[in-house]
This record gives sequence, C-alpha cells and structure tokens, in this order.
Amino acid sequence: MRAPKCKMLPELLSLLITLFSILLGFFIGLSMTRLYKVQTTTLYSASQSSNPGLQFGRSSENYESHKIATNPHGAERLPPGIVKPQSDLFLHGCVGNESFRKQSYLLALAVGIQQKNIVDKIVSKFSENFTIILFHYDGKTSEWDQFEWSQRAIHISAFEQTKWWYAKRFLHPNIVALYEYIFIWDEDLGVEHFKAEEYIKLVKKYDLEISQPAVISERGLIWEMTKKRENVEIHRRAESQYNCTNPSLPPCAGFVEIMAPVFSRNAWKCVWNMIQQKPEEKIGVVDAQWIKHMVLPTLRHQVRARSFAEWAEFEKRMKGAAQEAVVDHY
Repeated sequence: MRAPKCKMLPELLSLLITLFSILLGFFIGLSMTRLYKVQTTTLYSASQSSNPGLQFGRSSENYESHKIATNPHGAERLPPGIVKPQSDLFLHGCVGNESFRKQSYLLALAVGIQQKNIVDKIVSKFSENFTIILFHYDGKTSEWDQFEWSQRAIHISAFEQTKWWYAKRFLHPNIVALYEYIFIWDEDLGVEHFKAEEYIKLVKKYDLEISQPAVISERGLIWEMTKKRENVEIHRRAESQYNCTNPSLPPCAGFVEIMAPVFSRNAWKCVWNMIQQKPEEKIGVVDAQWIKHMVLPTLRHQVRARSFAEWAEFEKRMKGAAQEAVVDHY
C-alpha cells in the first residue's frame, strides 16, 4: 500500500511547483500592469510641481514619456495631480456668492496711519486689475476703513517690521505666482506723474525683469542711476560713470532702489531666494513714468538700522556661500 503513494510524490511535487510558478508569474504580471498604469495616468506638466521628476525605465525611443513628476516636499504620500503647489491672494465671496475677480498684478505697500492720505493717492493710480496688500508696521488697520478700496485690500499687521520682513513671509513665489508683475513700494512716494498700466506697457516693451519708476526729489540724494531723464522712455545705465569701477555693474547699471521696485513673476522667484539676474540686461529705470521721493519721517531711522544689519547678514551669507563653492569645486 505504501509503494503507490511513493510513486505519486514526485508527480505531486511537480504539480505544486508548476502551480506556484503560474501564480508567481501572475502576480509579477499584475504588479507590472499596476506600475504601468501609475506611470501612464499620473504624468502631468512639470510646471505643476516644484520638484524634479522621478524616472522609470530609460527608453531610447521615448525617454520623455517615462518622466513622472512628484508632489511638493511634504505631500509625497498624496496622489500626484491632487496637489497644486501654487496659490493666490484673490478674495472669494461668501458661500452662495462665489464670484471673485482675478487680478493680473500685485501692489504691496508698507504703511503707517500717518501717511494714509499719501497712500490713498498711490492706490488711486492702480486699477482694479491690481491686488492691494497693506503691510501695517504701526499695528493700525481699522483706521483705513474710510477708503472704499480698503474693503478689497488685504491687511497684514506686525508692529515695527520692515517691508522686506513682510515680503519674505507673505509673498512666497508660489503664493504670488499668478501675478505677472509685483510692485513692492514704500509709502512716501508722490505719484502725480505715474500711471501703473502705462508703466507696465513700457516694462513689457523693453523686457525689464526688475525695474522702478525714475525718481525726482527736492530733499536728499538720488542715485545717478535712478534719476529721471528727459526725452527717453527708459534707461539701463547711469549717464555719469563717476566712481564706476565697471559701467555694467551697480551702482551705475543693473541697479534699482528698494523704495519702489517692480519685479516680474520670474524675477521675484530669484530675488526671494537672493539669486541675482543678469543686471545689465534685465534691470532698468522707467523715465516716462516717474515718482517723487518725499523722504517723510516714519520708521525711517529704525528701518535704516535694521537694513544695515540685514545687509551685513546678507554679505556674511554670500561670503560663506562663495567659500563653500570654492571648497566643493576642489
């Protein structure tokens, strides 16, 4: 009785091995099918992600089709396509009234209540095609309610902080990515001869990534580079080359002041991360639209001291970065 069972054992093992092989092949095929589906259904534009794409099997015939974009850092576990790395500052209506206006440009102003009438005149030069943000360095916000435009403005308050402190924290490139141009201005500017829409036309015409209106002033010094010139629409270099070691470098070219800079969307990405453009090509002063620097006493002394401290920190970082770059090179 035992002999027949022994004869069946090899056949049984052979059957089990065959069955195992079939199941193993089935699951491998299923896994490859799922992998292929993920690869083909989650492809989307690299502009939707700030991270470089992962790459599946390299193919000499169609290598680009094997690139797959990933979610931004911190959202890796979410399905690709559900995450949008960019947002905006558009104001939405209440539930049931969701209509809202999408602006093309952004104006951000550091303000104090003492200069509210001057700020009102500045804002009047910017159409409803601009999102307005007020950075309140004196902590006063409700006092601006008298102005109609204040109801559609965004108010951010932090006591005695500089304009660039606000900009670093509230104007992240992914938040302002939908705005074509970003104006980051002081409050003590006379705008009698300025029109924002005309200014943008000139910036586009001359392909300026970083710009500012030309400046006139009855008080204080003006950089030669930023002085208003007659009979020209824009300029990129100072007329006088006095004290210029290189006429293509600041302060004689590739230079604007921090009081009224205007950045393109792409330039702001670089500036926000402290990366320079090619200054002699993409930075200029618009003479056909100019402003008056009124040099009013606000937080000028505190801001000036903070500016020097922050500039010293910036130089320290740049020096350290340059030294690390040299070490890495060798």
